[in-house]
Amino acid sequence: MLKTEPAAISSAEFFDRSRARLDFDVPRGLIDPNIIPRSGDQGTDRMLEIIAREQPVRPAAVLIPVVDHPQPTVLLTQRAAHLNDHAGQIAFPGGKIDATDASPLETALREAEEEIGLSREFIDPIGYLDLYGTGFGFRILPTVARVKPGFKLRINASEVDDAFEVPLAFLMDPVNHQVHSKEFRGMERSYYAMPFAERYIWGATAGILRVLYERICLP
Repeated sequence: MLKTEPAAISSAEFFDRSRARLDFDVPRGLIDPNIIPRSGDQGTDRMLEIIAREQPVRPAAVLIPVVDHPQPTVLLTQRAAHLNDHAGQIAFPGGKIDATDASPLETALREAEEEIGLSREFIDPIGYLDLYGTGFGFRILPTVARVKPGFKLRINASEVDDAFEVPLAFLMDPVNHQVHSKEFRGMERSYYAMPFAERYIWGATAGILRVLYERICLP
């Protein structure tokens, strides 16, 4: 059942709760195909079990950049329209974990700099959110981070068409969390969507934002 508690939380409280509830322990399920990330949706969980048997695990990391304005925002990207995978979709800065990356945090920071030019000097990493599995075999480990205002972005057009900010209050309000469904091999699986103005935030990005709401905004 979809929770509908209001997300009445201040900026200071959001960051304080994030620091208290998150850490940098890397979950074993990031690389272990026998550990299936749980979504809470029966159809989705069954899909992830099937995918884990059929495809190699693809570890990935993303940054959830929460910009510390008086009214905080989340910095998101729109993937380039010419990409082969997930073209034009709304995403967090991030990507697959390279063997040379010292940690998933390093992956997230590197990708944010490569994709949109977000300099590390503005980023204060707080901790990892829950591991998130996708139907493409990705195991995504998100890093929640406080971002100081004043940064200048440099968009890498080979990967990203645009970067934009969405109010954290909008994304953390369950009134804006739509639940849609798709069929996967005869099973119904649900996914979240959070349309904002002309932006359609859905799939893994919306799912990770929902996890952020449940981990940080609920008492």
